[in-house]
Amino acid sequence: MNETEQLWDWREKIANLYYQVRFNENVTDAWRTWCDTRSKMFRDHPQSPIEAQDRKTYHGPTTFPYDASLRLAVELVPVTADHMTIATGSDGELSMRSFARTTGLDARLGGELTLYWIEGYGGGVFLPFADATSGSETYGGGRYLLDTIKGADLGVVRPDGKLVLDFNFSYFPSCAYSSRYVCPLAPSGNRLAGAVRAGERHPISA
Repeated sequence: MNETEQLWDWREKIANLYYQVRFNENVTDAWRTWCDTRSKMFRDHPQSPIEAQDRKTYHGPTTFPYDASLRLAVELVPVTADHMTIATGSDGELSMRSFARTTGLDARLGGELTLYWIEGYGGGVFLPFADATSGSETYGGGRYLLDTIKGADLGVVRPDGKLVLDFNFSYFPSCAYSSRYVCPLAPSGNRLAGAVRAGERHPISA
């Protein structure tokens, strides 16, 4: 496959993975599938963000143990659209606008988060965040929880009006692995005062 076909294949595999996650009623089993599939893709796929020379010895992203208390149902409150444009290197500029803010995280995580809609053809939901672990236990630029353009979609708002945000599925952006990438990072308003010890983390030194 050429590079474009490889990227197409990567995106398809990620979309299929999140489909499995959404429809597996055993949440911890779905999380293990997510961890195992991502580890294999990071080791073996030509579109892996891991540098080619490092893949043979790479064991996969490190994560915190699954924590059911960090699977949280929130309500979404509409907000006045705040447009922002972010430079993303050779990919040009990314435009996005805020469309909702969570209600229901503050008591557990010390803050609420804004959800963004990435503008342009098709569009998609984007939810980056930083927390008290950022820069120490996790990547300093924050992590992503939702990025539906890239297939990272945990599901839409339920009939009861709640959105489930499972922070065990939060992950590093590609720029955490390689300088080949320039990623949109969490805006200042999306920094939680609490420590989110779930999802991807830095490896623990021996």
